[in-house]
Amino acid sequence: MGLTAINPARYGRLLAKTLPRVIQTDEEFDRMVALLEELDFAAERSTPEQEALTELLTKLIEDYDDRRHPLPRLAPHKLLRHLMELRNLRQRDLIRLLGASSVVSDVVNGKRSISKAQAKKLAAFFRVPVELFI
Repeated sequence: MGLTAINPARYGRLLAKTLPRVIQTDEEFDRMVALLEELDFAAERSTPEQEALTELLTKLIEDYDDRRHPLPRLAPHKLLRHLMELRNLRQRDLIRLLGASSVVSDVVNGKRSISKAQAKKLAAFFRVPVELFI
């Protein structure tokens, strides 16, 4: 996160607006993911308070996701397909991460290995360790 100080009043307002808590249901999970995506795409420059909330939401989502769907040990392209299924994603949803639709198709179908740069992007997108794609 960095060394920038968090303004308690601004952070408190963000927390009051989003009401983060330990996720217990799929509905709460979906709400937290939507909030996180909203923060991720809201602006180019995040405030320290938004960064702190992003970190908190990410942790809550990861914890719930790990309890709900422990990741199986699979080949990288099979794990990618598994993660896509869990999140109801289609190949076209990964074009902005991986490039052309032909590249996405080749990666998802195991015809092309996942590069280190692609692995980093996928890991950040799915919020999983990068090692799973290498």
